[in-house]
Amino acid sequence: MNETPFVLIVEDDPFYSKICSTKLAKEGVATKMVDNGSDALALIREEHPGLVLLDLIMPGKNGFEILTEMKSDPVMKNIPVMVISNMSEPEDIQRIMDLGALDYLVKANVPIQEVVDKVKYHLQVLNTPPAES
Repeated sequence: MNETPFVLIVEDDPFYSKICSTKLAKEGVATKMVDNGSDALALIREEHPGLVLLDLIMPGKNGFEILTEMKSDPVMKNIPVMVISNMSEPEDIQRIMDLGALDYLVKANVPIQEVVDKVKYHLQVLNTPPAES
């Protein structure tokens, strides 16, 4: 398992994934990118990213299938997932949140810097030890 958490960007749009990766790198966040669901699941199982930034519409397995499989697998179920998609129907958002996503952002409505800020926020919260009582 990696000591330094990285963000796995699961996105079939190479332009969008490269922008995310570049912006996150400028903020000191390591990333890896995959462009389909099958590769994503293999990498998640093998390398345990600190957070998955997941698109929903992709070749192979879609984001719904990836999240469902992750949350039903003891090795992957605790890996946090932030969904970023252009699917903006309330039913889709509710379904993803019910499946266990940490956050849901609609690509068309969210500037890339906000995506980066949310990723950094979630990584910080996830890696902060609980306060002693």
